[in-house]
Amino acid sequence: MYLRRMGFRPWDVTVAPPEFIRLSAHPLRWRLLAALADGDYRVRELVERVREPQNLVSYHLRLLRDGGLVTARRSSFDGRDSYYRLDLERCAEALAASGAALHPALRQASAPPPRPVVGAGARRTAVLFVCTGNSARSPIAEALLRHHTAGRVTAASAGTSPKPHLHPHAVRVLRESFGIDLSGRRTQHVDDLAGRRFDHVITLCDRAREVCPEFGPRRVHWSMADPGAAGDTGQAGYAAFQHAAADIDTRIKHLMPVLNTPETVARSES
Repeated sequence: MYLRRMGFRPWDVTVAPPEFIRLSAHPLRWRLLAALADGDYRVRELVERVREPQNLVSYHLRLLRDGGLVTARRSSFDGRDSYYRLDLERCAEALAASGAALHPALRQASAPPPRPVVGAGARRTAVLFVCTGNSARSPIAEALLRHHTAGRVTAASAGTSPKPHLHPHAVRVLRESFGIDLSGRRTQHVDDLAGRRFDHVITLCDRAREVCPEFGPRRVHWSMADPGAAGDTGQAGYAAFQHAAADIDTRIKHLMPVLNTPETVARSES
């Protein structure tokens, strides 16, 4: 009653903005988030993209990591480098929570990503996944993209130094977790695709990124550890493939809206 007589109003209370808003509102951090939304990058590459000093970029990357929006993993090609990755799932959750903090009506459930649309007579968008051995990461990505788009996207995969066969754990995890049968599928070398053009080329291996030929106008890198690197054929080794397949599946789901943008469709039809 006293506060009301003194003219107190509830909105006069200072309320700190949600952590996501505080982190992303900084102009440089927003530019870093926007760059990482396109793919995984090393610090020096981010420095080139945002055109800011390396010490400043590293400082803000550390803040984004501390806030859980960005993660980093050591490069398998050069152990002195690290690749930074935007956690899109975490960003989506934080963005929804930020809206709800302002008003309950602004909390929106995440909608499933739209399937790419192919017009009559149009060439389907073509996506190539590349890793070193073409025995685990890239064929898993190829299979999941084809699975989630019901064949509306032309998906392919290859290796810069392919192994003779798919890893048995890759075949197993796709069958058990997604109902996809890759038994009998053969690996292939990137040289086997010479002359073909792809709208999107996605490397999933740090080593393959360094030597992958040019296949098209848009190239993206997903820095992912090789689940078969430990060479464990038991259940512990299989768990690494389960984790990798789940991670790739998340990446694929976030890729699908990108493939459905008018710019991408227009480019694929030209």
